[in-house]
Amino acid sequence: MRPAPYVIANNIIKIFIMKKYIFAFLLLVLLGVGAYFLYPLLAHAPASATSTQTSAPTYVRASANDIAIASPKPDETLGSIVDVSGRARGTWYFEASFPVEVVDDKGAVLGQGIATAQDEWMTEEFVPFTATITLTTPYTGPATLILKKDNPSGESSRDASVSIPVLIQ
Repeated sequence: MRPAPYVIANNIIKIFIMKKYIFAFLLLVLLGVGAYFLYPLLAHAPASATSTQTSAPTYVRASANDIAIASPKPDETLGSIVDVSGRARGTWYFEASFPVEVVDDKGAVLGQGIATAQDEWMTEEFVPFTATITLTTPYTGPATLILKKDNPSGESSRDASVSIPVLIQ
């Protein structure tokens, strides 16, 4: 005796549905295994070349609450004449000035100058300053602009500075 056609069709549908679930299960397992092995590779991949990361100033015994450099910005490209501007607390100055220098990537001084207060400096408030440094040594490459708190006492415990990376061309 042959089974009725609807029984055969019903069995075919059940087999098809069962295969569909098995296929979906196998697909999920395959995706899970792929993600397991690919995630560590993608998580530790280097940043793309299009991302830009700007350096921040480095403060030594100082903070942005003591001195702020308006120009140049970190990683800015400069020539042989470096114009510096910003503002510093009056306590950063001595006799309305403080030393500024540019050093190469090995620490050799390329040029130095004096930042001068543009307003009354005998205050604890911020006072604008400007400086112009002419590089005395021909150089191209990474460098560091260093602004030093004037310290007439000579005591190293009172030294403070802020440095920003720049590029000399």
